[in-house]
Amino acid sequence: MNDEIVDVLASSRLFEGVDRKDIGAMLDCLGAVGRTFEKGQVVFARGERMGAVAVLTAGRVAIQDDDWWGRRTIVDVIAPGGVFLESYALPGSPGLMNDVVALEDGVVVLLDAAKVMTTCSSACAMHTRVLVNLLSSLAGRNRALVRRLSTLSRRTTREKILSYLSQEAARQGSSSFTIPLDRQALADYLAVDRSAMSSELSRMRKDALVDFHTSSFTLLSPSESGT
Repeated sequence: MNDEIVDVLASSRLFEGVDRKDIGAMLDCLGAVGRTFEKGQVVFARGERMGAVAVLTAGRVAIQDDDWWGRRTIVDVIAPGGVFLESYALPGSPGLMNDVVALEDGVVVLLDAAKVMTTCSSACAMHTRVLVNLLSSLAGRNRALVRRLSTLSRRTTREKILSYLSQEAARQGSSSFTIPLDRQALADYLAVDRSAMSSELSRMRKDALVDFHTSSFTLLSPSESGT
């Protein structure tokens, strides 16, 4: 693995607490394999069995669900450093319920799940740390799903948008932030019609709730909006 990939892995949740200089040796221990992909490519297909823990090291991918009629819902968007599909890595896990599609050109590193789950013969502390981090990642994934359910349970398009933007503002620690989704992807994530969502965003801007340009948003307080 090149230095750029190792740098991203060092900043990922999976390798938190592991010294960067030790990651290269750990990748050999964990049977790491890199896979490149191009924008628009199905990186992992529905029904595919993983047997590996995936860490995105470049680009972005969307975990998406397409129904029988081709209607798309984005379940999650993964950015560099993101650990994903952990729930499908365990032995005996079913095939993927969703497709993973590339939003940009990129690279994913696959770690052999059996080797991740079984500490090596030397029982090194680093390997144990990775295993603990994997469990933490699974817990974080569960919390993210709860947040998403909270957003999707809102009754109106405006309420869904406000819920999502509020969560992003809290996650990024600022009232001004950039979301990882374009308009179509945001509509797919919120499970709403794109044109209806765009119209609602315009009304929200008119009502001085938000300001935005492409994927950059600012949440406005009453004092900032002049109300």
